[in-house]
Amino acid sequence: MVNPVPTLEQPMYLDKTKAVLLLITALFLCAACSPLKTLNALIPENGYSVMTDIAYGELNRQKLDVYLPKPKSGTDTPQQLASGRALVIFFYGGSWDSGERSGYKFVAEALTSKGFVVVIPDYRVYPEVRFPEFMRDPARVVKWSKQHAAQYGADPKHVFVSGHSAGAHIAAMLTLDNEFLAAEGLEPPDLRGMFGLAGPYDFLPLTSNRLKTIFGAEDQWWRSQPINFVTGNNPPMLLLVGGKDNIVWPRNTFNLAARIKAAGGSVQVKEFSDYGHIDMAAKLAKPLRDEEMLNTIADFIRTH
Repeated sequence: MVNPVPTLEQPMYLDKTKAVLLLITALFLCAACSPLKTLNALIPENGYSVMTDIAYGELNRQKLDVYLPKPKSGTDTPQQLASGRALVIFFYGGSWDSGERSGYKFVAEALTSKGFVVVIPDYRVYPEVRFPEFMRDPARVVKWSKQHAAQYGADPKHVFVSGHSAGAHIAAMLTLDNEFLAAEGLEPPDLRGMFGLAGPYDFLPLTSNRLKTIFGAEDQWWRSQPINFVTGNNPPMLLLVGGKDNIVWPRNTFNLAARIKAAGGSVQVKEFSDYGHIDMAAKLAKPLRDEEMLNTIADFIRTH
């Protein structure tokens, strides 16, 4: 079955990691009120540099941070080191109603360790905006990233979108539905690819009153589902899923992948059979890192 309520409010599977994973899980559960400072305090800071509070719009939540792989010599600049590299935009989760970019330093550290430039934006969420309005800011971030990629040493032709949970939904919508990028003078082929962690891509019907409010009139719910916009012409997609995810059920990933394959599109699925919903993000963090997961993502980016 597809879990109709992909939210971080439900009980979840925890693997046999030690007390640190229990702490990290608790932090993810209170993401609406915490920037995950405790987790990020464990992350090494010697491998990247960061520029914070960069505006891509005029509103308070229209800001982003850019992370660069750090120079390996005293003479190289971050821009020289990262010249021509892929730029990865990461949209955090939070059930479309919460989250802060400052909490996801651990994702940026993981991706910069593989040599990629990383953009982590904030974007407006419910109750400030509802669907489809909450898609407008992510589309603006893509435009900003392509316009400024060279400034940060990245290749504007190699921009990838990604995310965890609700953030993966946003990345998939940008990749499959022409509407949102078109408003910024772009189209999905302007993206080099997309990877999603534990994403809700096919989660109807809605049963949560909160989600019904976020996604509006029932006769328009179909517009919120990435699976409904598959044409086979999508940029390459990598869908990573935890086999023990009981928050956003794995069927979301498998259904979308099957639809893309049937349409002749490019998609790759990687399942981590013992991981739950939170694991699919937390396992990128240095103290808990699953190198197979990170290498799968890095290989996908490098391939494309």
